[in-house]
Amino acid sequence: MQRPYIICHMTTSIDGKVTGDFLSLPNHKDVSELYYEINRNYKTKGANGFICGRITMESSFTGGWYPDLCQYQPVYHDLDMKMDFIVDDLSGFYAVAFDAHGKLGWKSNKIIDPDGDPGYDGAQIIEVLSEDVDERYLGYLESMEIPYIFAGERTIDVELALFKLKNIIGCETLLLEGGSIINGAFERAGMVDELSLVVDPVIAGKDSKPLFMDSGIMNFELIKAENQDGILILNYKRK
Repeated sequence: MQRPYIICHMTTSIDGKVTGDFLSLPNHKDVSELYYEINRNYKTKGANGFICGRITMESSFTGGWYPDLCQYQPVYHDLDMKMDFIVDDLSGFYAVAFDAHGKLGWKSNKIIDPDGDPGYDGAQIIEVLSEDVDERYLGYLESMEIPYIFAGERTIDVELALFKLKNIIGCETLLLEGGSIINGAFERAGMVDELSLVVDPVIAGKDSKPLFMDSGIMNFELIKAENQDGILILNYKRK
C-alpha cells in the first residue's frame, strides 16, 4: 500500500456527532480521558502521528494566532514544480496539519500541548498545503523549520498527500482525528481503514456536525466492542 494505514480516532455522541454542547458537559470529561488514553496507546504501539484539519488544529493548539507575513521573505517556486520543504533528521511523532491555504500560525515547530499530554506534546509539525498559498507563508514555515508538502492546486488531494507522507516522510500508520470536514474528505477518497470510536452516552442534537461530513457509502466490520462504565469503545475495520 503506497500510503499510510489510516485509523480515524474520534469521540462521538450516540447519534454520531463530533461537535456540540455535549463536549462541554461534566460527564464528557471521562470520555475525553479515555480518548486520550487510547491515543497514547496508539502512539506506544507505533502510530507515526496524527492528522487534523485547520479548524481542529486552531482550536486545539494555535488559538487563532497568525504571524505578520510582511516580516518574511517569500519563497517562490516554478509554477510547474512546487518543491516540498523537508528538514534534516525528520523523525519521531508527527502532527500533520491539512491547511490548504496556509492559515495556521505556529510559535514552534513542535506541538506545545497545554496539558503536556504525551500523546501530542512535542510532536513535529508538518503542514500539508495546496499550491494556492501565500509565498510569504512558505518563508515563515521555512524560518520556523516546519516541513511542508504540496498536495493539490487549490484544495488538498488526500491521496497525493498520503502518498507523500509515506514515501517522503516515512509514515506507516497515522491517526485521523478530525474534524468533520477532513474526516469526510478522507472517507470520500476511500482512505479510512479503521475506526476507533469512544461513544459518549448522550444525544448531541441536530445542529452538531457528524463524524463524516458529506460522506459516501463505505462498509465496515465491527472487530471490538467494550463497555467502560457506560462509555462504549468501538473498533471497526473497513471491509
